[in-house]
Amino acid sequence: MSITVEAVYENGVLKPAKALPLKEHARVQVTIEESPDVPQAGEAARRGYGMLRWTGSVEDLDYLINDAENDPLEGS
Repeated sequence: MSITVEAVYENGVLKPAKALPLKEHARVQVTIEESPDVPQAGEAARRGYGMLRWTGSVEDLDYLINDAENDPLEGS
């Protein structure tokens, strides 16, 4: 059986968002895959800081990344 559920990691414990169809003490294998979200995308950009020939500040980079008006792909 294979199921996919959302969970939150708090205080060293994964907490599923809903009850799991498992018997008490069932042994399972777990594969962890972080859900994509906006804060993680921003963090990825900060981790990549310095990989490009960017000479501005991290704050300026955050502004350019997070402000839709600066995105050439956003409709106009």
